[in-house]
Amino acid sequence: MSRRTLARSTVRSPAAWFLTLAIVLIALNLRGPIVATAPVIDTIKSDLGIGALVAGLLTSIPVLCFALASPLAAGVIGRLGAERAVTIGLLGVVAGTLIRSGGSQAMLIVGTVILGVSITIGNVVLPVVIRRDFSPERVGFVTGIYTSALNVGSMITSLGTAPLADATGWPLALIIWGTFAVIAGGVWILAVGIRPAVTGEGSRTDKDVVTGPIEVITASIPQVSVDDDRSLLRRASTWGLTLAFAGQAFSYYGLTAWIPTLLHDEVGLSRSGAGASSSVFQILAVVGALGVPFLALRVRPVVIVGIVSALWIVMPLGLLLAPQLWLLWSISGGMAQGGGITIIFIIIVRMVTSDREARRLSALVQGGGYAIAALGPIVVGAVHDSSGTWTAPMIVVLFSVLTLGVSGVLSARRVR
Repeated sequence: MSRRTLARSTVRSPAAWFLTLAIVLIALNLRGPIVATAPVIDTIKSDLGIGALVAGLLTSIPVLCFALASPLAAGVIGRLGAERAVTIGLLGVVAGTLIRSGGSQAMLIVGTVILGVSITIGNVVLPVVIRRDFSPERVGFVTGIYTSALNVGSMITSLGTAPLADATGWPLALIIWGTFAVIAGGVWILAVGIRPAVTGEGSRTDKDVVTGPIEVITASIPQVSVDDDRSLLRRASTWGLTLAFAGQAFSYYGLTAWIPTLLHDEVGLSRSGAGASSSVFQILAVVGALGVPFLALRVRPVVIVGIVSALWIVMPLGLLLAPQLWLLWSISGGMAQGGGITIIFIIIVRMVTSDREARRLSALVQGGGYAIAALGPIVVGAVHDSSGTWTAPMIVVLFSVLTLGVSGVLSARRVR
C-alpha cells in the first residue's frame, strides 16, 4: 500500500479532525514558551541580578537551537518514529518550563536550552505528521491551521504572562504555560493511541517523509553531500536568500524579546499593558502568513518582497519617531513578519528545479538565517544597555529589515 493510500485510510473524519485538534494544541507550545519571558523580563532581571546579555539569551537560545538541533531532531524521528518524537518533545517542553522557573540563573539557562531542543523536535516532526497522515487535499488546510496556531500561542503567552505574574509571581506564571503541553500530550495520545505515542510500537516510520514540507527541510541536513552544498554556496541567490531570511528573523526575535520593555519605557504602559500590546504583533502574523500565498498567485514574488519590506520598515521607524502610535506600527509589523518568512519559502520553491534542490537550499537558508537571528535579542538588548535609550536599538532593527528588503528583492528578481 502506498504512503498516500495509507494516509487516506488512516485519518478520516472524525478521526482527522481529532488529530487536527492535537496538532493545533501541540503548535501552541512551539512559540509561546519562547516569548513568555519577554513581558516579565524586567522582573526576572531584578530578581536574579542578570544583565541584558543573559536576558537576551532567553530568546536567542531557542532560535539557535532551530539552526543547530534540527539534525538531532531528524535522528530522533528516524530512530523512534514520529509519534514518540512528538511525545518526547512535549515532555521536554514541560521539563524545560519547570527547570527554567527554578529561581536561579543557571536553571534559567539550562531550562531554556531544554525548551529550545524540545521545540526544535516539534518544529521538525509536526509537518512530517501532517504530510504523512492527511490526504493531499487536506495538507494545505491543516498546514495553514498549524502555522496560525504557532502565532496564536505567542499571542496568548504575550497577553497573559504579565497578569499571571502580578498575581502569582513570574516563576509560577511561566510554569502555568506548561499545562498547555500536558493537555496537548493527552489529546495526542488519544488521537494516535497510547502504544505508538509512548513506546513507538505500531508507529509508521517512513524516512522519506522527512523530506516533505519545506518547514522540515532541515531534517535532510545529514543526507546532503558536500559537493551539493558547494554548488549551492557558489550561487549568489543562496547568500541573498540567507541574508533575507536572517534579516526577517533577526528583526522578529529582536522585537519579540524587547518590545514589552520598550513600550513600558517609552509609552508608560504597565507591565500587563505592554505584554498585551506585544500580542498584537504576534497575532497579526496570521494575516501575513495566510495572505501572501494568495497574493503570490497573482503577483510576482519580487513585488511581494517589496510590500512586505515596506510594512516591516514602518514598525521600527514608527517606534522610533512616534512610539505612542504603537498599535499602528504593531499591526504593520505583525503582518510583515508573518508574510516575510512565507514569501521566502515561496521564492525557494519557485527558484529550484527539483525537490532535492529545494531541500538542500532551504536547509542552508534556514540554518544560516537562524544562526544570525539568534543574535537579535542579544544585540538589541546590549545596544539598549550601552546607549540607555531605544533609539539605537530601533536603528539596528531598521538595518536588519533593510537587509531583508534589499537581499530579498535582488534574489527574487527573476523568479516568477
